[in-house]
Amino acid sequence: MTLIERQPALLASLDAALAPLTGRAYTIGITGSPGAGKSTLVGAILQDALAHNLRTAVLALDPVSPITDGAILGDRMRMNEMSGDPRLFVRSLGARRARGGLSLVAPFAIRALDAAGWPWIVIETVGVGQNEIDVVEVACTTVVVLTPGMGDEVQAMKAGLMEVADVFVINKADREGASQIQHDVERLAARVASGSWQPPVIRTVAPERHGISELMAAIAAHRAHLEAAGEIAARRQRLLTLALRSLVEDALRKRIDELARGEGWTRALAAVAACEDSLGSVARRVLTDIGDRSPAGGPPVTP
Repeated sequence: MTLIERQPALLASLDAALAPLTGRAYTIGITGSPGAGKSTLVGAILQDALAHNLRTAVLALDPVSPITDGAILGDRMRMNEMSGDPRLFVRSLGARRARGGLSLVAPFAIRALDAAGWPWIVIETVGVGQNEIDVVEVACTTVVVLTPGMGDEVQAMKAGLMEVADVFVINKADREGASQIQHDVERLAARVASGSWQPPVIRTVAPERHGISELMAAIAAHRAHLEAAGEIAARRQRLLTLALRSLVEDALRKRIDELARGEGWTRALAAVAACEDSLGSVARRVLTDIGDRSPAGGPPVTP
């Protein structure tokens, strides 16, 4: 896991070695806005897992400063208290170059946990901003966590979370407005639901573990639905798609960085500024250059 996080250049070779051992884990994505109580909810899920003797791993994505590259670790107290139990594995992962709530290395970290034999893997996303929908690419079941009084149902609509949720959780349901947000979410979920699965809306108070058994039952019901429909393999295939896309995007990003440091890039921008060229034309030449040359070499783009 440390190699995956700190040495992205090894991702491809590490994954090749682990690949034969993957394809068995069931992944659960937990996403939602900041302050929704995701970490506390995951802690309650782990307590329930221990009560039922379920071996569970957690991959908790933390935001990383773009200036210092330091991680802003979330509140993992409830998880850390249980992390000494051999039936649990809890790992924070800095969301460097995160997109959609995940990081470049997240798919590979998930595959490593799968290869290590963890049957249940819970992925908690960063929870910063309104674009958290990439979690659906790595999760068999996606749980969207909302809270009363924060306008979360509106934020969920903006982020596209209504369309990707398999289960909705109204956390901190002891607050005023819980019934209203449940009504609103049920109405909106019914409007966007596709297929035969209707996402349930579960009310929880995570610190007291209220509603956790109902949440686990809803996750189990969704898994049974996927298995009956023969969709588990397709859900797992999305993780592979994201992993492949991550490798390709990283290679392209490095090549673009090389080009941006070259003199040709500076001359091209000067030509655009002087209205002698256009950004679209320069961009097409950059793409041609990337396609024609290996990522490691080749001269910079020239106007």
